[in-house]
Order: sequence, then structure tokens, then C-alpha cells
Amino acid sequence: MAATDHPTAAPSGKGLQSGALGLWGNTVIGLGATAPAYSLAATLGYVVLAVHDKAPAMFLVAFVPMLLVAIAYRELNRAAPDCGTTFTWGTKAFGPWVGWMGGWGVAVSAIIVLANVAEISAVYTLRLLGLDAASENLFVRVGLGLAFIVGMTWVSYRGITISERIQNVLILVQFAVLGIISIGALYLVYSGGAGAQAVHPSWDWFSPFGVSGSALAEAVILCIFIYWGWDACLAVSEETKDSDRTPGRAALLATVILVVTYVLVAVAVQAYAGFGTSGIGLANEENADDVLTLLGDPVGGAVMSGLLLFTVAISAASSTQTTILPTARGTLSMAVYGALPQRFAKVHPKFRTPSFGTVVMGAAAVAFYLVLSLVSQNALQDSIASLGLAVAFYYGITAFACVWYFRRTLNRSARDFLLRGLLPALGGIAMLWAFVQSCVDMLAPDYGYTQFGPLGGVFVIGVGMLVLGVPLMLLCATRLRAFFRGETLDADTPILVPETGEPPIGGL
Repeated sequence: MAATDHPTAAPSGKGLQSGALGLWGNTVIGLGATAPAYSLAATLGYVVLAVHDKAPAMFLVAFVPMLLVAIAYRELNRAAPDCGTTFTWGTKAFGPWVGWMGGWGVAVSAIIVLANVAEISAVYTLRLLGLDAASENLFVRVGLGLAFIVGMTWVSYRGITISERIQNVLILVQFAVLGIISIGALYLVYSGGAGAQAVHPSWDWFSPFGVSGSALAEAVILCIFIYWGWDACLAVSEETKDSDRTPGRAALLATVILVVTYVLVAVAVQAYAGFGTSGIGLANEENADDVLTLLGDPVGGAVMSGLLLFTVAISAASSTQTTILPTARGTLSMAVYGALPQRFAKVHPKFRTPSFGTVVMGAAAVAFYLVLSLVSQNALQDSIASLGLAVAFYYGITAFACVWYFRRTLNRSARDFLLRGLLPALGGIAMLWAFVQSCVDMLAPDYGYTQFGPLGGVFVIGVGMLVLGVPLMLLCATRLRAFFRGETLDADTPILVPETGEPPIGGL
């Protein structure tokens, strides 16, 4: 099959609200899904422990494969805009089996992060209210976390427009507070008001040289988690104006905004806190869980401290909603094409949202959160460390799918060779390296907080969740085989086929 620039025929009448989002609204969905304030609070300290003062360099290094993958997303979206993203494009390139597993990778990452952002929302809300003791109570914390999941599932169920309006507010608050704390911290450093622990930024912080391979892999997989979420832009492409161009532009814009923000915050935090082993020093392992709100009181007093707690809480809540949005739309696309039961293709007649898929995603997150919370808090913490594996897995599939889908037209122009071939291939290779190297490192039983026999708990959770997709895929084998042969199971199940009328892509 020859790749074509013409949009591949997606099934008409998915029922989603077309033209509801513009460029900024689409970008906001992507930014909200990354949860920048929460991601920095939860991860920056561990990046510093892995690479010392090279955290800003790691954000720049990890940005490169993210940008390359974003280019692949943009090119695929221009040719075939579809809310199924990795599932649809993976199927077009490699067939439905690879496409299905790519879609499962998207779902796995969503389920894992939903449980963790619900926990963070609950903990930081309780701390903001001065209820520190309650935040340590398992049942209070889990109860409030479940309420966040249910509440954000309801918002997602109610429609894309209300979701965008809420995200606009939450995103503006996050970036405003991050900007204020960063600029304030740097001002105090250079004016001499930051204290003896402070250090002046160095150009060496931006150089990745001198970092070992394992430390680099650990830092990059952590940074992949920090950046992850911008691809939500593409999952709402069918609800965006100029759907073949705007979502791709939004994805690139979101990644650029994120890298500038993350590097600024990393430099400011390192400069103000320093690298001491006590107090607010970043080499103090007790601070690793959250080095961001730690600076609130010393930089801006009680007001800034409270504002940072509030920002991280709403950042996590924001991510809860914007993670449900794209994943539910992914299951919608899979059902429309016959790769999941048709119930997932149900769209609410009034709210124009994938109602069944949205509810299922919320319920899956509730179940995962309950099980890990009640069984082991350490397992819950290890699950977030394993998230980078699922993300690298489906980002890699998407990047390679771009190269293979356009393989027969790469020699048409220098632009096509670069943007549809070379750069996505490099992005896919980077994701493959991060995945394999991290799997090797995570095998160690002392990696993370839990272990299963001789294996590290982070590895078991991360790889185990991906492998779980195989039996689930086999449960859908009848539909997938029909899909692979280009058959329809019923009159409402379309074939994934390009407009040119060529044979189904599964037959490649």
C-alpha cells in the first residue's frame, strides 16, 4: 500500500462534538494532561538524585525524543486524524495486533497515573487545609482520592467544552505560580537573600556529558514521565477545528512550553536549595518526594507555601480529567473499528462524549487505586516509577509507525525524508533504548520500594501491566481476526481502510 497525504477515512458519525476546540484549547488539553506542577514536585528530586546537578540537561535531553515523537504524531495526524492515535496508526502501519497493544499501552499508562494523581490530589488538599494528620490516614486519603476520580470522570462525561473551560483556569494557575516561584527564587539567589545553601547556576548544568548510561536512562525515563501527556492533543483531534493540522501544532507548542518551564524551574530549585545533604538540600533523600513545595515558605512565606500546595493539588486533579479524556476516546476508536466490544463505541447523545468508555476508565482507575493502596503503599509508589515503560512503549510504536506508514514516499522530498522518516525513526530508537535500558535496570530487586522474589517491583508492575494486554487482546481475537482480514462483524463496524480504496492495512 502506498502512503498518501489524503486523510484516511475514519468512520463517519463517531458522534463526538466536532470543531469544539481551537489551537489554544487543544494545547491546554495537552498541557493539563502533563500536570506540570505535580510532575515537577513528584519527579525533580529523583532526577537530581540520579544525575546530581545535571537535571536541566536531562530535561533538554529528554525533550529531543519527545520532540521527534511529536513530529511523528503531527505527520500521522495530518494524514489520518483519528482519536484512536497509536491504535489507529499502529494498525495502519503494522496491523491490528501491534495496533491493539499500542492502544493497550495508552490505557495502561492512564490507569497507573490516574491512581497516583488521585492520591496526590488528596494528600495536597488535606495538607493545604492544615489536616496533615488526616493526610497520613489511609482511609481518609483514599476516600478523598476516589472522590477526585469520580468527580473528574463526571466532568469528562459532561462534555469537551466544559472540560476545556476548567482546564484553562487550572493551567493558568499552574504556570503563573511556577513562574512566580522560579523568578522569586532566582532573584533571592542573585541578591544574596537565599541563604548559605544556595549556589549560582552554572553552564555545566546544561551539559549531559559525564553522566553514566544507567543514570542517564533512569533520568530520561523519569523525564519521559514529566513530559508525558502532551499527546492528549491528538486524541481530541476529531473535536478540534482544522483537525488535520491544529492538533499537531498544539502538540509541538505544548512540548516547547513544557521544556522552557521545566528547565527554568529546575535551574531555580537547584540554585536556591543547593545540593546539601541536610535541610532543604537536594542531596537530602528525605526531600526527594517533593522539592517544589519545600521552597514555598523560604521563598515566599506562608502565602506562597499554601499557594504551592494548592497548585500541586489542582495540577494532579487537572491531570485526572485530561487523562480520562484521551483514553476514553481511544477505546471509542478501537470499538468503532471492531477491536473492542461495541459498547465502547457508545457516545452520549447530549454531551457528545464516549460515555461508556469514560465510565469504564474511571472505574478501572478506582479499582487499581483501591487494590494498590490497600495492599501496599510502596507498590503504589513503584507503579508511578514504572509508568515510563508504558509511555516509552506506545510512543515508540507511534514513531516507528510513522516511518513505516510513509515508507514508500520518503524519497519524494527532503521534507518527507526528514519529518516522516529520519526524525521519527530517531525518536523511536530513543524510546526503544529508554525502554530496554530501564527494564534491565529495574530488574534489580533493590530498584524501588518493593520486590517480587529476585525481581524488582517496578519491573514487575511495569512489564506485567503491559503483558496483561496479551490475554485481553486474545479475548478480542475473533473481532481482531475479522478486522485483520478486512471483514465486518456487523453493519456498524467499518473497515480501517484509506480513502483510495486500497486493501485493508492489516493485509500488509
